[in-house]
Amino acid sequence: MANTIINSPEAPAPIGPYSQAVQAGNTIYVSGQIALDASGGQLIGEGDVQAQTHQVMRNLQAVLAAGGYALPDVVKCSIFVKDLGHFGTINEIYGSYFGAGPYPARETVEVARLPKDVLVEISCIAVKA
Repeated sequence: MANTIINSPEAPAPIGPYSQAVQAGNTIYVSGQIALDASGGQLIGEGDVQAQTHQVMRNLQAVLAAGGYALPDVVKCSIFVKDLGHFGTINEIYGSYFGAGPYPARETVEVARLPKDVLVEISCIAVKA
C-alpha cells in the first residue's frame, strides 16, 4: 500500500523537510501544527496562547479536510506546550473544537522550546472507518 502525501493551501506550508500529513490506508498522520497563517506564514497571536491555540486547531482542521477527514475522525492528539501553566486555557479551547465528545486519546507535554518560539503545537492521528 502506497502512502499519500496530504497538503492543504489552507494551512501553513511546512517549515522543514516534512509533509503536512501522510495518509496510510484509512489513517492520516498530521504533523504538528503551530500558529502560523496559511497565506504568509506569519505567526498569529504572538505571546497570546488563546489566539495561538485557535489558529493551531484551524490549521489541523484544514489539513484533515484536505485528506477528507474531520475532527470527529481524530483518535489521538499530542500537545506540546511552552508553559504547562497555560494548560487550562489550551484545554478549554481544544475541547471546544471536539464539542461534547467523544474525545481522542491525548498527551500534553511541556517542552523547553517550540519552532518559531510558539506557545503550543498539536499533532494528530485520524482514522476513517
